[in-house]
Amino acid sequence: MAGLNQTPRGQRLHIALFGRRNAGKSSLINALAGQEVAIVADVPGTTTDPVAKAMEILPLGPVLLIDTAGLDDTGELGRLRVQKSVEVLRKTDLVLLVIDPARGVGTHELGVVARAEAQGVPVLGVVNKIDRHPEAESWTWSAALPVPWTLASALTGRGMEQLKLEIIRHAPRDWNLPTIVGDLVAAGDTVVLVIPIDKAAPKGRLILPQQQVIRDVLDHDGVAVMVKERELRHVLNRMTVRPKLVVTDASAYLCAIADTPPEVLFTSFSILFARYKGDLATLAAGAAAVQRLQPGDRILVAEACTHHPVADDIGRVKIPRWLRREVGGELHFDVVAGGGPLPANLPDYKLIIHCGACMLNRREMLSRIMQAREADVPVVNYGILLAHLHGVLRRALSAFPEALAVLEREPEAHDADLIPRRLPARVRE
Repeated sequence: MAGLNQTPRGQRLHIALFGRRNAGKSSLINALAGQEVAIVADVPGTTTDPVAKAMEILPLGPVLLIDTAGLDDTGELGRLRVQKSVEVLRKTDLVLLVIDPARGVGTHELGVVARAEAQGVPVLGVVNKIDRHPEAESWTWSAALPVPWTLASALTGRGMEQLKLEIIRHAPRDWNLPTIVGDLVAAGDTVVLVIPIDKAAPKGRLILPQQQVIRDVLDHDGVAVMVKERELRHVLNRMTVRPKLVVTDASAYLCAIADTPPEVLFTSFSILFARYKGDLATLAAGAAAVQRLQPGDRILVAEACTHHPVADDIGRVKIPRWLRREVGGELHFDVVAGGGPLPANLPDYKLIIHCGACMLNRREMLSRIMQAREADVPVVNYGILLAHLHGVLRRALSAFPEALAVLEREPEAHDADLIPRRLPARVRE
């Protein structure tokens, strides 16, 4: 669990190094980090699985460097390693394509550039080992591969500052995540955060999305007030000036919305992160698909982390129980946990229910949403789904007119105001 003074991986620019075995990828990682963080050896295939190192590259800020296996790895195991490396592109913001001048550019490098271009990931070529091959400095590398290039020596450190400059120059302009709440509040505004005590969080700590919202409020000169759900009404009644925004944990929707005046903006942490990490409109539209579910349908629950499930786990226990009651019959749930792409059999599912994605970066979450769209499977996240199940989705989206407009265009959005069909009263308490 990240502390308030730590940058979570999901907020770092993800830079992945690709290249053939012994091109010097691990050495470049160490040179950029200024310390021995990756194992370096002359034996081909020393790096087997992707390895990540968090660091700071000023003035770019926090980044995550990802070392991958050699693109020319051999054998069945080598093929699996290369496949694992290619999957890293789904969460990559910038590719460093490392070239050994002795081997030049070939099909392996061309393949990485083609895959990166298909996913909209910029590529920066790095000609390494110029200490051993000074003649490489006069070669026209862009003729072999039309991407930006820079020269470096991980061994001597030559060209490393220029490499950092090129990383800054070629990083996607929009790589940094949009603000969480900064565009909803002005300096001096108060944001009230309704935070039930989460059994899954270590004692004395807030979960990551709560930490990030608090920090974003403070970064925009706002005032963050934290309460448990039973204290919200008391706190609001004692405030001489209405807060600009109330943000609740999805588990406290009904209690929080009942105590929040209608003129105060209201939403949830999960809805904020649906916008912050992905595509709020697509995820909101996915809520309407719940109305189409029928007994016997298969649903995929996608979790970004590998947390230990608690007894009443929201994704594995509560949501499946509520949806079965909603459709009046049995539904079949599969769960995938951790990073990487979603399963290849997405068309088998009628709905994908995703977690809040606090452990994914925006590119990876958007990649998952695109997978769902390509498979023509609606996708929704926990908080949006719970808002729908409690009949408060429009209220929770009132601060986001574009998402609300997309929801209105969904055919099911006009059926009983998206109120669940058979949700028992006790779920709405």
